[in-house]
Amino acid sequence: MTILIDDPQWPAHGRLWAHLISDDNLDELHAFAAANAIPPRAFDVDHYDVPGEAHDRLVQAGARHVSAHTLVRALIASGLRVRARDRR
Repeated sequence: MTILIDDPQWPAHGRLWAHLISDDNLDELHAFAAANAIPPRAFDVDHYDVPGEAHDRLVQAGARHVSAHTLVRALIASGLRVRARDRR
């Protein structure tokens, strides 16, 4: 089980954001987020949106930094991916 984070490259609300996922299960992801002060409201169906300024702290806490492409491939392979058209 691994927590993965991509580069903070997604602009919104005046800052850049990264995605945080688990390559195995959502319980692991939620536990990591809670242990690292990521609020539940940051969860978006299959990932957490995290501000760029938290990136280094999350990597030091154990998240593995990967490219956005690698992150999406891992999320799909895990079976946790929810496609945009299937959301809500």
